[in-house]
Amino acid sequence: MKQILVGFHAVQARLRVDPVSLKSVYFDPSRRDRRMGDFLKQAEEVLGERLHAADSERLHKLAGHDRHQGVVALADKMTVARTITEVIEDAQSNQSQAMFLVLDGVTDPHNFGACLRVADGAGVDAVVIPKDRSASINATVSKVSSGASEVMPVITVTNLVRSMREMQEAGVWLIGTDDEATKSIYDIDLTGPIGIVMGAEGEGMRRLTRETCDELVRIPMQGVVESLNVSVASGVCLYEALRQRLAKTPK
Repeated sequence: MKQILVGFHAVQARLRVDPVSLKSVYFDPSRRDRRMGDFLKQAEEVLGERLHAADSERLHKLAGHDRHQGVVALADKMTVARTITEVIEDAQSNQSQAMFLVLDGVTDPHNFGACLRVADGAGVDAVVIPKDRSASINATVSKVSSGASEVMPVITVTNLVRSMREMQEAGVWLIGTDDEATKSIYDIDLTGPIGIVMGAEGEGMRRLTRETCDELVRIPMQGVVESLNVSVASGVCLYEALRQRLAKTPK
């Protein structure tokens, strides 16, 4: 199955992790700035005849819009998803604590891409999403994620609650966010195997998802805004977990 990669971040990420999967990469020869120069230097060494100059009309047709930065690629779809059990076992073998981001019904591709970007930055081992009522990886997600969608394992499950229970049985502590929770994200220990559970835009987590969480926490809000965008909220929680883990690591 082929996919379209749009923009520098997405194409460069694929160049780093799986250049063979890139079938054709198109660039705008009229763009002669340093960023394009650096990209072409990297791409020419790896791609050879798979690198093609293309005019703006061709790039627009491939990307479906003009926000392509002058770089579009056709690639084989790369499968980085694994099973939840494999992720946990890999973490244990590396003497680390697994960290998941669980997204319940995040359907907006921009939010999904941003969640993948922050998950990659915070060191998440895998993102878990339901098969239904969820965005899937496409060109928009790839671009917004700045290449994170190319390397972040995304595990799609048929029944989210059942998968959450499997995680719990394996020792993963599931923490959901709720504006009415007594404890804040800063009040709990996030250094063990955890899954941060986030709900959909506007609706939040579904009832069964909320009830399956081991603990509910809130993100302190000091202004008039009642809640944060799901990707921002994910970043707050994941980076608090990362902070705690780094603080616990022997120097």
